[in-house]
Amino acid sequence: MNCSEITQMIETRMPDAGPREVARIATVMLSMDQISENATDPDQLERIWELTNLRLQAAVDQHEAITRELEELASSDPQRFSSEQVWTLIRAIKVQSQLLKLCWYPEAVDSANSE
Repeated sequence: MNCSEITQMIETRMPDAGPREVARIATVMLSMDQISENATDPDQLERIWELTNLRLQAAVDQHEAITRELEELASSDPQRFSSEQVWTLIRAIKVQSQLLKLCWYPEAVDSANSE
């Protein structure tokens, strides 16, 4: 299955998605180890589709949560950060790292989750 075919599949399933959203989902799907150029099995494609959507939704949820925390943190005095605020910064860095891995190296996310 090539990029064009995956893009068509996404556009069929998500007719309201814009070009960026379609491209982002297609990129994640294509970078997954489970999909190959000969992937035509509808069940396999359905599993990959569901896994991709779950990953992207989890990433969006994490990003929204950490963004709220960082907005609160930004309104405080950095010289008076508590240990909890420092941990918020560390979590934010970790979430951003996971998002980058998800979008560009999903196989790294798979191996990290299996440990």
